[in-house]
Amino acid sequence: MASQIPKHAQILVVGGGPSGSYTASALAREGLDVVLLETAQFPRYHIGESLIPSVRYYLRFIDAEQKLVEMGFKHKPGAAMKFNQFKREGYTDFVALGHTNSSWNVVRSAFDKMLLDHATSCGTKVFEQTSVKSLRFSATESSRPVTAEWLRAADGETGVISFDYLVDASGRSGLMSTKYLRNRHFNASLKNIALWGYWTGVDTYGMNTPREGAPWFETLRDESGWAWFIPLHDGTTSIGIVMNQDIYNEKVRALKNSSLEYRYRLSISLAPALVKLIGTGKLIQKEAVGGQPGQYDLLIRSASDFSYSASSYGGLGFRLVGDAGGTNLNISLVYTMKLIPEPSAFIDPFFSSGIHLAMTSALSAAVSICAAVRGDCSEIEAAAWHTKRFSLSYTRFQIVVMSAYQQIRTTDLDILSDVDEDNYDRAFAALRPVIQGASEMGSRLSGKELQSALEFCGKCFNPTSPEQLAPASKEALPKDMFDVTAPLMDPHAIKSIISKTFKHTNLKLEGEQDFCGPEEDLKLALDQINGRRVVHREYAINNLEAEDVNGFVVRLRRGHLGLMRA
Repeated sequence: MASQIPKHAQILVVGGGPSGSYTASALAREGLDVVLLETAQFPRYHIGESLIPSVRYYLRFIDAEQKLVEMGFKHKPGAAMKFNQFKREGYTDFVALGHTNSSWNVVRSAFDKMLLDHATSCGTKVFEQTSVKSLRFSATESSRPVTAEWLRAADGETGVISFDYLVDASGRSGLMSTKYLRNRHFNASLKNIALWGYWTGVDTYGMNTPREGAPWFETLRDESGWAWFIPLHDGTTSIGIVMNQDIYNEKVRALKNSSLEYRYRLSISLAPALVKLIGTGKLIQKEAVGGQPGQYDLLIRSASDFSYSASSYGGLGFRLVGDAGGTNLNISLVYTMKLIPEPSAFIDPFFSSGIHLAMTSALSAAVSICAAVRGDCSEIEAAAWHTKRFSLSYTRFQIVVMSAYQQIRTTDLDILSDVDEDNYDRAFAALRPVIQGASEMGSRLSGKELQSALEFCGKCFNPTSPEQLAPASKEALPKDMFDVTAPLMDPHAIKSIISKTFKHTNLKLEGEQDFCGPEEDLKLALDQINGRRVVHREYAINNLEAEDVNGFVVRLRRGHLGLMRA
């Protein structure tokens, strides 16, 4: 860690969580002068323990993958989700895509510190316990931030640092978007609260099978939300519930004078398979991260989530990344005691998109800044590219997350106002003709079309897994039918293929085909894979090199990071 905050930096990063640390690492490795200011002292507690395989590829690009491997976190071979109490769970098998495609359940305090330390090793000047109190803007370009006033908590010292570029990774507090841009849009359809704690002595999902170590997610019987069960390498298991805020408030009023622990345990009782996994386990208090010896955390933690996005994630001399912009499809943590910035990894049970979106937006910011510095394009073009790149990733996950919530609540969500039409058109260009079939696509996004998209993506969570299919079913079909990287298929084509495979003669072109037994299993599996194809392209970092955004693609090479004309 550097000792003296400089008077000037080429790049100032505000916030040292995953998005800030990643942006700083990527920029410093390009030879740029980077200073990072972080309010907290790491390690510090954070929820969001479940990662997806894409994190490997993002960390590999900044030479941090091996550091994660060596930390010994709990192996995550996939993820299981039970939407219907009367059907088996669905399962996403990461390892089926390659033996190196598994991920981890992490202790975020250790994971986040590793990333921050890596930024330092890449050449970033990191200053912890240092907050940015205000920004000042250019006298000639009123929208361009040029200096920041900082305060160091340890000694109360204050100062001013100037910069060429600002990366706002300040998390939910959103220095730029809340204080200066005022451009946040709150999504009314994803308004939740989470309660969680840590347990010991519980059972393991998939014990002595290839699924061992996978997290378990289950909807609550009263359709108010869902529960998570995530085993960690320290011998504890993170167990929590996510519930609609309005429903939770009604329960609080009905359960007058009830404790947080009572409401937590009552909610868990609504997930019978989870109760069985807990068995005779014990709820414990963990030792406080970064605290004094003998100091313990709260038994039960709670957090409110008000999901939001922003109309712009970049401008002259600045970029927003992570929750500072709007990746908060997840539980943003406003603990009952203090605010903890940066993204978490919940709401999105199968895709665990928090860290993924943090790193996607971070790399996007680094790419766009390098592009402007190297003259690949104008500063205005670079900022516009970052906004669009960030928005595309956000919108893809937003639709999938909403499709999950619609199934959990079994009611239509009023979400048309929450989805940006232009971002939807770009993010789901391949999906629109599939869900609309031969009908002409309207010029504007309609509620009917959005509902169809939710239904299509919702099949990601079908109660099945390809491993459960009869061998004859798999052998009779082309291998690319089970490939999540293949192009989307028309649902009618899937029904036709299944009918031909099982030699049906009464194929229905409209409505649901009356499949049963092995045929129904095959349709559930193929629909599930087809649904995952919508968002799977987000998981490959090389997609940035292939996907044309505003006429540019990414040049993803160290020492040459930037943009190229498509």
